[in-house]
Amino acid sequence: MIKIIRRMLLLVLFVTAVTLPFIETGANATKVYRVPVTDEVEKGLKAFLQRSFNEAEEADAKAIYLDIDTPGGFVDAAQDIAKILNGTELPVIAFINNRALSAGAFLALYADDIYMTPSATMGAAQVIESSGNAASDKADSAWLAAMKSAAESSGKDVKYALAMADSSIDLPDLNAGKGKLLTLTASGAQSVGYSKQTVSSFEELLKVTDNENAQVISTSETFTERIARFITSPIVVPILLSIAGLGLVVELYSPGFGVPGTMAITSLMLFFYGHLVAGLAGYESIILFVLGIVLVIAEFFLPGGIAGIFGSFAIIGSIIMAGGNPMHMAVSVLIALVIALTGMVIIMKFFGKKLHLLNKVVLMDSTDTESGYVSNINRTELLHRVAKTSTPLRPAGTIELDGERIDVVSEGSYIDRGKSVIIVKVEGSRIVVREPEEKGEIK
Repeated sequence: MIKIIRRMLLLVLFVTAVTLPFIETGANATKVYRVPVTDEVEKGLKAFLQRSFNEAEEADAKAIYLDIDTPGGFVDAAQDIAKILNGTELPVIAFINNRALSAGAFLALYADDIYMTPSATMGAAQVIESSGNAASDKADSAWLAAMKSAAESSGKDVKYALAMADSSIDLPDLNAGKGKLLTLTASGAQSVGYSKQTVSSFEELLKVTDNENAQVISTSETFTERIARFITSPIVVPILLSIAGLGLVVELYSPGFGVPGTMAITSLMLFFYGHLVAGLAGYESIILFVLGIVLVIAEFFLPGGIAGIFGSFAIIGSIIMAGGNPMHMAVSVLIALVIALTGMVIIMKFFGKKLHLLNKVVLMDSTDTESGYVSNINRTELLHRVAKTSTPLRPAGTIELDGERIDVVSEGSYIDRGKSVIIVKVEGSRIVVREPEEKGEIK
């Protein structure tokens, strides 16, 4: 029995001695992070990149590889992401495997080194407004300064970075004459010192950067980060707010609580959720929004309208605060308000009588005799009776019927005193008479 125990202990010691070096090697293996930069560059991408860089720094990674394939995106988002690239102590290597255009080229310039695949391109970084036109001189000047700073941050010739954003710079050798923005191919980027080397794959890139034996940790967006990227897109934001505004308007004029109100609340929840996940909105904007809702509800119980006005301003302010760019958010809110007001006008014009709230607020019924609206007793028993005029009717005057003097008006013509007249219409206090057209009409 003792021999068996000894043999088992020896076996455990042997296995431990053999595997321990490999365990330690695995634990202490060199790590590099591969971080994708794909699709549009927008605010939601910032949260993902910030998380990836934080993980790489905590893991004491040797380098961060930005795997870039993007058509560009939004200037403000690119500038925010550039701060992340500038703020890390780890080497950042840009791997352009297809395209790094516009904001993508701007981000690549902030990397310590750039590598490109043979078919990759970078450049074409002119600022284009949402209308599709070139940016104003002020915005264009600011972007040119940003492109220059990006090139300077990695020690590159700023002339080529400026040519990517300014078509007036003449670089015929690189197929970028006047009127054309510079877009560098892999060979062109390498010839001007923007790309360090052309590689066929990421594995080759690891080899040429002496990291072929490193443990590659590839980060990817979580489901919530993908949702946040979609929701915080400058195109999606005004759509969400417009749905919310229009839904609230329709819900106000509908009985009970139904689909329009649900759509409005869902849109607002998605808006704030996406901006919270993306790190753009703080809890102060949520608190301000809730306060605004409370004030609007209080307006139904408090006179004066002050609570409703302050509540509306609080809601609008919370939405603007939730966005990364107040100007863009203000434009989105304005679009939503215009759509909501347009919807309200259409509803009041075409569907007003059928809707719940309007029936409570606006008087829909006409106050005519047929509906029974009269200012006093309607003496319909006088209709078709014959009387004598006590005074001339010009056209108002007095008649006498069964000893009763009654104020009347003629149908418009003058009727002398002492004439026989027929009562043809009774509308409350208004009694209309006329002279008989022929003698047989008097009975």
